[in-house]
Amino acid sequence: MSKYIDIAVNLIGGALEKNRDDIIQRAVAQGVSPLIVIGSNLAESELAIACSVEYPQHLYCTAGTHPHHASEWDQASTDKLRLLAASPKVVAIGECGLDYNRDFSPRPKQRDAFEAQLDLAIELQLPVLMHERDAHDDFLSIVKERRSELCGALLHCFTGNRESMEAYLELDLHLGITGWVCDERRGAELAELVCDIPDNRILIETDSPYLLPRSMRPKPKSSKNEPQYLPYIAQYIATLRDQDPADFAEKAYRNSIDFFRL
Repeated sequence: MSKYIDIAVNLIGGALEKNRDDIIQRAVAQGVSPLIVIGSNLAESELAIACSVEYPQHLYCTAGTHPHHASEWDQASTDKLRLLAASPKVVAIGECGLDYNRDFSPRPKQRDAFEAQLDLAIELQLPVLMHERDAHDDFLSIVKERRSELCGALLHCFTGNRESMEAYLELDLHLGITGWVCDERRGAELAELVCDIPDNRILIETDSPYLLPRSMRPKPKSSKNEPQYLPYIAQYIATLRDQDPADFAEKAYRNSIDFFRL
């Protein structure tokens, strides 16, 4: 059985949390372990650390503030995040970045929080797990200014166009690909682009409970995505890339091990 690492699982504070033990065990049964649990704000990051400690063999986590929560970022946040990041279970700063699609936080606050978290990642020499939606120009400018000092930079759930992909690859970013690529409507462009991501820059993820692969048959009754479905996504991507599924799974697994220093 191939091995997989799901690099983005929203296990805390949402639809998966109450059944987390079953979800983790179902993932492990499919060869998906460890899971990287996402911290979307500082309080959730603290809970993600506690959950990862509870499942030491199967969970790691990130710690950070998502752009949706950037309004919560204040002068004390950097120190709080520095303390959280000292946990050995924290393998990246994030999820941080910019989201101009929903603007749940004012854009200046998003930029301030993003820049502060990148600066902390540089200080701590931790990789950073990032989010970008409809904010390519500002995102690129902020990351470009700091890229040479970042030890690793991952744009998770990449769904952009060719221009943005090429710009991010030129900055030596890793790109996380989700089940979005399995959607023949919204994911058609990504299905073409995924063939051109270098072998050493592609990572795979579910971003569960979101983005259940549209092409799955039969569809899960719950309509919720889970880490156990990562092998399906991996095989779908391997087919698009005209690669042997086992070889692709091994490359993605090794990329994740190297990026998060597991």
